[in-house]
Amino acid sequence: MWTSIPSSSLRVTGADRVDFVHGQMTNHLRAAPTPGLVPCAFLNVRGQIEQFARVYRREGDVYIHLDEGQAAALAARLRRYIIFDQVEVQDTTPELRTVHLWRQDDLPGWDAAGGDAQSLTLNGAAVLGGRVNRTGTPGVDLHYLAREEAGVLAALGGHEVPLSDLDAARVAAGIPDITRDALTGTLPQEVGLDLGGPLPAISYRKGCYVGQEIMARLEARGNTRYHLARLQGQGGAGWPAGHEVTFEGRVVGQAGLFAGGASLARVRKDLPAGAALQVGDVAVTVQLLGAHA
Repeated sequence: MWTSIPSSSLRVTGADRVDFVHGQMTNHLRAAPTPGLVPCAFLNVRGQIEQFARVYRREGDVYIHLDEGQAAALAARLRRYIIFDQVEVQDTTPELRTVHLWRQDDLPGWDAAGGDAQSLTLNGAAVLGGRVNRTGTPGVDLHYLAREEAGVLAALGGHEVPLSDLDAARVAAGIPDITRDALTGTLPQEVGLDLGGPLPAISYRKGCYVGQEIMARLEARGNTRYHLARLQGQGGAGWPAGHEVTFEGRVVGQAGLFAGGASLARVRKDLPAGAALQVGDVAVTVQLLGAHA
């Protein structure tokens, strides 16, 4: 089964493409193989997330896959930093499409023991595949030309599953979606992007990038005031992504997209055990994730 992923994308070419993109992102693109796949964030000077991306290092370019509506802002940012770099940035959103195959073993030609980024041919169409865990089980993001979509989907077989089902699966698995959960503007360590988190996207040894000084301070300090948790709504009621989480009338975090009766949220670590939280008028219970549980 597969799900269409609302997406935008950039293609970076030129002799300096790897070093240039590496110098903007939180993770280590230079250390990636060719082809390779590196999840990362692009931060502002305060260390807050502007965009989350999955960056593919390929033989002739760097392909940056983003959530829907993110490419234009990132393209403008990258172009501001081009000085003497031999790079060109192209917005490829209109011509590309992305679907997520829930199980990598269901993809014809995919090598489950191979690298995280693989090039395939499906019904004569060139397809870029990336191993991505969106549901708690390794699956594959497939990127291909929009004009070849019918042939690609026919080769996949199976059936389309709505995005709402994928959201419910990832929330149950504790995997955030930075854009859909309205978590931009937060620190990566607060929302599961740190080493050991459900969506690791940081290297503390890669060298300078925008926001790197803040990341180094947080590593040295060892913690943040917030962490990622799951909120369970009482009575099945929901809320919009980004809604305030409150405790005794005080704002203590923000909730992500409500899906499958729950949502992921950025909440304060110092909340007392069993704290009675609310999202709007909805009472919620808090479930800690992973190492915090």
